[in-house]
Amino acid sequence: MLARIPKWKIWVVVGAAVAAAAIVYFTPACLIYSTFGIPCPTCGMTRAWLAALHLDFKTAFSMHPMFWSIPILGIYALRDCRLVRSKVCNRLILGAILFGFAVNYIVILMEWFHLI
Repeated sequence: MLARIPKWKIWVVVGAAVAAAAIVYFTPACLIYSTFGIPCPTCGMTRAWLAALHLDFKTAFSMHPMFWSIPILGIYALRDCRLVRSKVCNRLILGAILFGFAVNYIVILMEWFHLI
């Protein structure tokens, strides 16, 4: 499978991962939260992945329930924006991920503004 993926795409994904790791390592706080004072849609994603890397999936899901979608989106990007052959299934999968992020962000904001 990796033989069919152009090398530049692999380097882009690796570069993005290294850049993300550097930002996480060198930035003590979320840039969006520091700038605007409200949490961003991915608030808790770094903590969720750190918990998942320690195999603590219960904590990972409690930090950000959509953390599992990041590898799926990476595969989607590597495979020319196709997860499966069917365009309808691709759209359903991506729509479900987008819907999950939207619902999670609404919950984050409701907790932030003390509405729940």
